[in-house]
Amino acid sequence: MENPKRRQLIKLGAGAAAGWSASQLLTACGGSKTALTPSPSPSTVSAACTASNPGPPARVAAALGLDLQAMTRDVLASLGGIQTVVRSGESVFIKPNMVTLPWASPFYDPFRLGECTKPEILVALAEECLRVGASEITIGDGSQMPRFDWSLATTLDRSTHLAREVDRLSARYGRTVRLACLDVDTTEWVEIPTALSLGRVAISSLVTKADRVISVAVAKTHRWARLTLSLKNFIGITPLERYGWYDGGNHDRGALHANDSSLRGFTQLYLDIVGSVRPDLAIIDLSIGMEGNGPSSSLGGRPVDMRERLGAWLLLASTDLVAADATAARVMGHEAAFVEPALMLAQRANMGAVCESEIELVGARLADLRVRWEPAVPAT
Repeated sequence: MENPKRRQLIKLGAGAAAGWSASQLLTACGGSKTALTPSPSPSTVSAACTASNPGPPARVAAALGLDLQAMTRDVLASLGGIQTVVRSGESVFIKPNMVTLPWASPFYDPFRLGECTKPEILVALAEECLRVGASEITIGDGSQMPRFDWSLATTLDRSTHLAREVDRLSARYGRTVRLACLDVDTTEWVEIPTALSLGRVAISSLVTKADRVISVAVAKTHRWARLTLSLKNFIGITPLERYGWYDGGNHDRGALHANDSSLRGFTQLYLDIVGSVRPDLAIIDLSIGMEGNGPSSSLGGRPVDMRERLGAWLLLASTDLVAADATAARVMGHEAAFVEPALMLAQRANMGAVCESEIELVGARLADLRVRWEPAVPAT
């Protein structure tokens, strides 16, 4: 059943999202390049960051360990439990990053390479939602191919895969848990405005009709976006190809990457999408991520196993996606390169907390989580 509240936000809130973003745009759009100003040092960012949230600090939970399913439950418990987000009878859309899943094989494991969200996290999250009474759950993404095989989404120990686990959960709880390749399983594309050169983008109705939307991103560097975390993850709900919905023009996901390709333009795109969708929760997978010229190894990205740099895997979670991304960027040492030029746009639009002073990290100290994470060479 369609969620009228979220659809109302799509109809009314997206225009507001595009409206507030217009003042933040660079004057050069339509694929032209604009030189970025040098990024300030982390200390300069912290000194210049002015808290905009007059209320209590945004809470970001951290969980460390080597069991991703247990860590998922722990990080949710630190936020008060999934019942603070999902209520009985509500439908849930879970958005992982499965960008290279179509090429997974015994010889190419995108999960161990840090390219995709780990299935263990998705299984634990879905089960927690079912446990509190979620009516149905959709786990969906748009990848680099319209259709892909979810049975290739294997756990790190290769003992099971996502398709098998979804069937198990559906049988156990007697409610639908399904996997969706958004480009072929979406029956309707919902148009929303963006302040960028294309003027509009489409997003999957499987997202807009859900009562609750959860982003589960894997932490990676990105040649165009600097970092891809919980906010940028939502570019994956746009169509890869037109499939007859559009009335002309190159409005597919490839064009979204080609147009407005400066850092600010790219950031503005996913902020417009997120401003319309209004996600309810983010979990960021910092178990095995990617550094260097991500977001895939084919571009020159390299896996980062946090066991080697931190001694354990790490998950972050928050109902404030901006705060989650800001915290992840600080863990990765990318505050100057990402928080100031990108996330400050979200703060100015009152989309979430950015400054350390307005974020409460529970479960760990930020100073104990910081690691070396090599940046991408910006695309030119």
